[in-house]
Amino acid sequence: MIKVGILGGAGYTGGELTRLLINHPDVEIVFIHSESNAGNKVADVHEGLYGDTDLEFSSEMPFDEVDVLFFCFGHGKSEAFLREHPVPERVRIVDFAQDFRLAAPSNDFVYGLPELQRDTIAKATRVANPGCFATCIQLGLLPLAAAGKLEGIVSVNAITGSTGAGVKPSATTHFSWRSGNMSVYKAFRHQHVPEIMQSLRTLQPSTSVVLDFLPYRGDFPRGIFCTEVLRTEMTIEEVQRIYEEFYASSPFTHYVRSAVDMKQVVNTNKCLIHAERIDDKLLITSCIDNLLKGAAGQAVENMNLLFGLPEDRALRLKGIGF
Repeated sequence: MIKVGILGGAGYTGGELTRLLINHPDVEIVFIHSESNAGNKVADVHEGLYGDTDLEFSSEMPFDEVDVLFFCFGHGKSEAFLREHPVPERVRIVDFAQDFRLAAPSNDFVYGLPELQRDTIAKATRVANPGCFATCIQLGLLPLAAAGKLEGIVSVNAITGSTGAGVKPSATTHFSWRSGNMSVYKAFRHQHVPEIMQSLRTLQPSTSVVLDFLPYRGDFPRGIFCTEVLRTEMTIEEVQRIYEEFYASSPFTHYVRSAVDMKQVVNTNKCLIHAERIDDKLLITSCIDNLLKGAAGQAVENMNLLFGLPEDRALRLKGIGF
């Protein structure tokens, strides 16, 4: 059995991760850490888990009793945590934050997008889970980069659900503001762009592509729907072949020859991708569940790879959802 510790388990991603892992036949959850909820039952916070688990949140972090740690922290907290809490070298880490996603000489984390570097993840000890927008956008573009076809300006529009902002309330997650509303934020300056560009250049080092990314807040709880537009001389038949061959061995990412929509992926670990050519423009549509393929589900994919299990182990279940 893989013995697991979860840090920062009271948020949305911690809840989804717990939901997946209590149903994983090869996993035993040793502890779920939360200072503010220590002693409280996990199901009293993640109410969709009533009847599924009697686990309680813990203030203790017995690193010597686990094989892998999941860091469900906010951005900037993982690096600080590791400075203050030495983790045994044998313990593997899957980090949800953006702290270690970009390559650097002092960074020993592997970027955890299985469709990009499945074999490298399998040999790693520390994995930086990709961002939710980054996952959806780059899965829509990676096959073109691998084929050397990604150049010029790519116009990206993507809308995300309110759970993408985390469990802590804010002015833009308040129901009366979010419901029936839509807004742009961090236009052209979103923090996920550097990790997307890093991945694209891994496959096409010479690319001069520019991403013009407009993120939107949606009035729904979960999911990401993304469109990517670029100019192309390829036929749609060539595009379809590139995508289908690139994702032929991926258990969760699928090229679909008909139009896709967000409801097809919510509460699953799938990414669905569709492309169509209109005049000289290529329109790519991709969609994921931000809490599963964009966070907890992909983290379990990475854990499965780290421990030599099938990548899709325990990830064919549908969650209850928000």
